[in-house]
Amino acid sequence: MAKLIDGIKHDLSFIKAHTLQPQWYKVLKVFILLGFMAGYIFLFGWLKTMLFFAVFFFMSILVHITYRLKTNRWTQTWLDFVVIEEDGDIKAESIGIFYYLAVVVNTTLSLVIS
Repeated sequence: MAKLIDGIKHDLSFIKAHTLQPQWYKVLKVFILLGFMAGYIFLFGWLKTMLFFAVFFFMSILVHITYRLKTNRWTQTWLDFVVIEEDGDIKAESIGIFYYLAVVVNTTLSLVIS
C-alpha cells in the first residue's frame, strides 16, 4: 500500500511540475471538464453522468498506467512522449497525437456506454 501511495505522490508531483502544457491550459481543462459535466447532467441526468465519468475515469487510468509503465515513470521516450536530458537532468519535452487520440477515444466510448 505504501508503494502505491508513493507512486501516486510521484505522479501528482509530475503533473504539477511538467512543462508539456502551459499552466493556463491545465486550468482551462478543469473548467472545460466542469462545463461538460454540468451540460451532461442537464441533458441526461445524474445517473448517466456518473456512469460516463466512471467509465471515462477507468479508461483514463488505463492510459495513464500504460504511459507510466512504457516511459519508466516518465523518464524515457515512448510513442509521442519525448524525454530529453539537459545538464544531467531528465526532462519531459512533449506529448502529442497518440495521447490526445486516446483521450478522444476514451470520451467517445464513455459517451456510447453511458
